[in-house]
Amino acid sequence: MVHILYIEDESEIGSWVTKDLIERGYEVTWLKSGENAEKYISTVDLVILDVMLPGLDGFSIGKRIKKETENLPILMLSARTALEDKIEGLSFADDYLTKPFHPDELAARIEVLIRRFQKNDPILEIQHLKIHTKDLRIINQNNNEEIQLTGKQYYLFQYFIRHLNQILTKEQLYEGVWGETFIEGDKTLMVHIRYLREKIEENPAKPIVIETIRGIGYRVKQ
Repeated sequence: MVHILYIEDESEIGSWVTKDLIERGYEVTWLKSGENAEKYISTVDLVILDVMLPGLDGFSIGKRIKKETENLPILMLSARTALEDKIEGLSFADDYLTKPFHPDELAARIEVLIRRFQKNDPILEIQHLKIHTKDLRIINQNNNEEIQLTGKQYYLFQYFIRHLNQILTKEQLYEGVWGETFIEGDKTLMVHIRYLREKIEENPAKPIVIETIRGIGYRVKQ
């Protein structure tokens, strides 16, 4: 799943853009200022950045991000239509879209940037699994067969891979995959992890890929 950092201080615009992108299958972190943006830079695939922001403006934030992470695509959004603003934006950003815009156009521009900056397909080897991280193809090296994940299994395992070697709480996993607040006692996550283990573990009764960290949560460790 492509993870987008979206920085927009206008609640109405931010809300519908975030909702639309999530419905299109993106993972979105929405911030209302660039104050804590650096915390997310290493974990996202693309930044959508409004120009008019409280504190540092989008131009300043974008230049700082690009200086630190040259291969992270930045899409500027702005109500400013003046040529000089577009020229300044495109001096560091990879695209510039003026407001108002249609959500289909925003989605199309995102897809173009993702394709342009798409990384090579690094392969992870975890126990008996060979994992093509770009499209999350999983090969069982014992029989060289591909393991097919469906629905939430796919997004759950993808979340583990994005947070490799980290101990993840039930709350983090549920909120990261389902996008909702975890309610203590809800068995949904546990059921999906059981189904996922049945597909990827050599012995689901003694899992070694998805470890249970007693009293805390789970971990996939390379």
